Amino acid sequence: MNSIPRSISSIFTRPNIGLNNMNSDLQQWRGIRVKILNNNLERGLTYMQRIMQSSGIERMIKNEQLYHIKNSEKRILARKNLQRRLKSQDLARKLKSILVRKVRGY
Repeated sequence: MNSIPRSISSIFTRPNIGLNNMNSDLQQWRGIRVKILNNNLERGLTYMQRIMQSSGIERMIKNEQLYHIKNSEKRILARKNLQRRLKSQDLARKLKSILVRKVRGY
């Protein structure tokens, strides 16, 4: 009689996790729970959307590619990312030089 609840509880418990893949397992077990009060589904959906936006889950879903990207598109995206990174590095270098001059009193 006790074996049935024990087997059911073993299904829903988290597996033993090691130190190496702790983050990936925690990522998989993360979730959002929304209580629906008075059968008001619209309110529950808006609440869930607000939680997803604040936690960054919505951004992760949008960034995930679900379709095939052509090689030409990959090259264009890679070039844009490279330009963005170089511009950011250049601005960081300029800011650093300005701050160094300000600290030294030039």
